[in-house]
Amino acid sequence: LGQKPQHPSLSAVPSSPIPVPQPLIPSPPPTAAARQLDELLADLGHMQSKLAAVGQEAGVPVEPKPSLDNMLGSLTRDLQELGITATPASVCATCHKPIAGKVLTALGKTWHPEHFTCARCGQELGSQPFFERGGQAYCEEDYHQAFSPRCAYCAGPIREKVLTALDQTWHPEHFFCAHCGKVFGDDGFHERSGKPYCHRDFLAMFAPKCQGCDRPVMDNYLSALQGVWHPECFVCTECLSSFASGSFFELQGRPYCELHFHQRQGNICHGCGRPVTGRCITAAGRKYHPEHFICAYCLGQLQKGTFREHGDKMYCRACHDKLFL
Repeated sequence: LGQKPQHPSLSAVPSSPIPVPQPLIPSPPPTAAARQLDELLADLGHMQSKLAAVGQEAGVPVEPKPSLDNMLGSLTRDLQELGITATPASVCATCHKPIAGKVLTALGKTWHPEHFTCARCGQELGSQPFFERGGQAYCEEDYHQAFSPRCAYCAGPIREKVLTALDQTWHPEHFFCAHCGKVFGDDGFHERSGKPYCHRDFLAMFAPKCQGCDRPVMDNYLSALQGVWHPECFVCTECLSSFASGSFFELQGRPYCELHFHQRQGNICHGCGRPVTGRCITAAGRKYHPEHFICAYCLGQLQKGTFREHGDKMYCRACHDKLFL
């Protein structure tokens, strides 16, 4: 009999959720120029960009029409003659032209509002939150699709908290038992073939079963008869007594104490009721220890072939004749 600690599997607890990057928000315009001047210059600049875009779609040269630049220049000179300064606030990081109207500041640079766009889909970001990656701006959807970790269960991007377990990333609500579907609690989980299982289902599905009660073996166990047993379940199949001496007898894959093993085998002395393990005398279909094969009346030891049977007892010839003849 061997008694060993059982280790069905190593269990682990998923790591704490890790927050994903938070979106940034463009800074408001830093200048306080006159509102009418800002709007006029912005409208002219916007018109210039739109005309350039229309020219691109029509296959004509992309260069903006000189008249717009002349209009801006003339307007600037006229305003300066009136004593109004209209010096461009800064240069746009996309088109590299002066920004004379509204200015958008983000990523440490300045932009025409219509030129601050998502590096992936091209939509204007305006004043809405954005994400930065490698010095470029992305709208929220494109950033998550391109750079956020993927959930090992649904394959979708993880936009908020990330849970890391089994060398993969998961939505916290998608990391659950592969058998019952319950999200793991403080007990952690067990891993089998790359899948997570709760403690109860893991034991029910994969832990060795006790040969006595067929329940999972979780702690100490006994190894015997090509199986494992709870120590309290390894008892005689007939009388349920434990094997104090550490020895047992096996019959058809089940353990027995000495008495009930020989009883099942028919090796019980008819005289004393104890097992016959050595020399044996068989008479009238029954077995005896040699010293217990005696006359029921005079108690003399009988010899095979020299006895008489009456009822359930054996007699020597002399006692039999005296008692029954």
